[in-house]
Amino acid sequence: MADRAQPSPAGLTSAGLPLVIFTLLSWASIPLFIRLFREPGWGLDPYAANGWRYGVSAALWLPYLLWRARRGELPARLLRLALVPVAFNIVGQTFFAWGPTLLEPGFFSFVFRVQIVFVTLGAYLLFPGERGVLRSWRYWAGTAGVVAGSVGLIFFAAEPPKGATLVGVMVAMASGVLFAGYGLSVRYCVGSFNPVTAFGVICQMTAVGMIGVMAAMVAAGRSDWTTPIGWSAGQVAVLVASAFIGIAISHVTYYMSLGRLGVALTIGVIQLQPVLTAVGSFLIFDERLRWAQWLSGTVGVLGAVVMLSARPRVAGAGGNSEDGGSGGDGRGPDAGDLAEACAPVEPTTPAVTGHGVNTAASAPAPAPARAAAGAVNGSATAARSA
Repeated sequence: MADRAQPSPAGLTSAGLPLVIFTLLSWASIPLFIRLFREPGWGLDPYAANGWRYGVSAALWLPYLLWRARRGELPARLLRLALVPVAFNIVGQTFFAWGPTLLEPGFFSFVFRVQIVFVTLGAYLLFPGERGVLRSWRYWAGTAGVVAGSVGLIFFAAEPPKGATLVGVMVAMASGVLFAGYGLSVRYCVGSFNPVTAFGVICQMTAVGMIGVMAAMVAAGRSDWTTPIGWSAGQVAVLVASAFIGIAISHVTYYMSLGRLGVALTIGVIQLQPVLTAVGSFLIFDERLRWAQWLSGTVGVLGAVVMLSARPRVAGAGGNSEDGGSGGDGRGPDAGDLAEACAPVEPTTPAVTGHGVNTAASAPAPAPARAAAGAVNGSATAARSA
């Protein structure tokens, strides 16, 4: 049989741009959704919002996991190893949902960007292939930009951070650190598994944790899970959309973007997320950053891009992974994919490992898994091209 013609680079780029733009808009919208749910007429606290959103997303992905389990493709070892990133994800997501209730969404998103510093330091400790990053002047220049941008955002605020605002800054930074730990632990612990399956498992387990946090807060009198029951159909639709857009489908489009555009371009575009969040917050909630804060935030975003450009080009090693793909040491992507660890805003993204989905079986996967499977197959190239 003749080899199937490969798409041209121009075709891949033209197909990838709408995907990465959708991903960017999706992730930029999440702090806005969280803030919206606190507005009068909505009254949904962040803990209940997390419980509902992750519950909806888990329900969307459950058919795919049941399908994999029925085929014997849901290893018990994956369920055990996923516990570490899930723990980071639950705590980090709790802080992440809390933050926009203390800070305006744009301000929060810019400060949150400090996570990239901790991602790179963690990658240095865990993955030998990343250690060349710290020998690059671009890494240190980028770090200086991220730190200067974060400090400038705080320093140039209309009033010095105090009270709830100071707590909000600390929460934003803490959530960034926790998400860095999440991304690194995903790569270290479950990087050798099929990434779509790993994503589905982590989503299910995180949903259990988020519902548990919600229940604990309800018991403490700090949350009310029944709030959406009294909402209009339109409000419920917005809640479901926030789960679908921010968790269930945006990660599929992210994988597909990586496969068509490569890691560098995809992550470079994603760095615009806090800018779009700030613009959206201005239009919807009248959040106003001072010009010096805008400048500081831009410096921080550019610093993150410079840091990412310092990643070494490492050729992917061969070998068989546990789930039918190629793998290096069995603990993460062959090319040391820092980009996935840096995935912003919504943290339920498994590391792009370069492991394709096993396509030997002919049984069709349930939606949304069919789209995700093709996305991950394309991501193998992206993980090696950065």
